[in-house]
Amino acid sequence: MQFVCQNFGLSDMPRRGLTPQEAPLEVLLLDIDAEPSIWEQGREVWSEEAFPVAELAYHLALWLQSPAAGHEDFELDSMQAEEGLIRIVASDEGWRVGSIFTPDFWTAPVGWEVLVAEIKQFDRAVREGIAAMGIDPAFIPEP
Repeated sequence: MQFVCQNFGLSDMPRRGLTPQEAPLEVLLLDIDAEPSIWEQGREVWSEEAFPVAELAYHLALWLQSPAAGHEDFELDSMQAEEGLIRIVASDEGWRVGSIFTPDFWTAPVGWEVLVAEIKQFDRAVREGIAAMGIDPAFIPEP
């Protein structure tokens, strides 16, 4: 399993009349978007255009920092996307990633360490994409 993130943009911030430097946290989380995807054995199994990747990185970092990390499932509770769009669930074989939009698809199970490494790689990609747009990614907690 591999997370990939590309094609960063600022969806609604210009329409709101805000610059990234003056935008409140919730606007940064919602308006910085990209195309995240999940790859399994070299093939793309899920992707979404114009997805609030800053918000996903933010919530994943908070999940990894919580005492429940490694013990409780993750479900993105987004201000913009439908709840459950991204789910990370423990199974007997390991951790699996899925979405409510593809209920029959789950990634192959991976160990906790592999999952954390992939989330951290996703976090780095999001931070690099945000920085490349001239925005300081410090508003996203470290995972």
